[in-house]
Amino acid sequence: MQPNSPLSNFLPYQLSLASNAVSGRIAIEYRQRFGLTIPEWRVMAVLGDVGALTQRDLTRRTIMDKVAVNRACKGLEDRDLAVRTPNEADGRSHLLDLTEAGREMHGQIMPLAMEMERRLFEGFSANELDLFRKLLDRARHQAEEIGDLELGGGFGMG
Repeated sequence: MQPNSPLSNFLPYQLSLASNAVSGRIAIEYRQRFGLTIPEWRVMAVLGDVGALTQRDLTRRTIMDKVAVNRACKGLEDRDLAVRTPNEADGRSHLLDLTEAGREMHGQIMPLAMEMERRLFEGFSANELDLFRKLLDRARHQAEEIGDLELGGGFGMG
């Protein structure tokens, strides 16, 4: 691909490349040290951050498809890192939460994740990182709004 080709300047493509490079690097660490896949770590990170959730909530919070979330949940359960309990609020679903072993692993991973973030963004100033976070958040919200518009019949598409 040429340096100034339309694809190399296409922001969604650049975001995808950056995301894959960063996720891939971090995934190597998680797999080697803890035997976790990227989806398993994402589910574990969300559960460690907010507590017990349904798979539907995990799908929404991780922005992964439900099959990937289901596999990740099953993998965490098989390793006794997470446990499924009945959802008192909705008898049709279950809540997934970290076990004591899952919380312990999460506690070991978070410092590693923070160190990896520090190394990845070492050359960035505090102001650049703050702006970068804000811009990424804004881009994600824009994408969600566009998706909501399209689902709701926006853009004259139904």
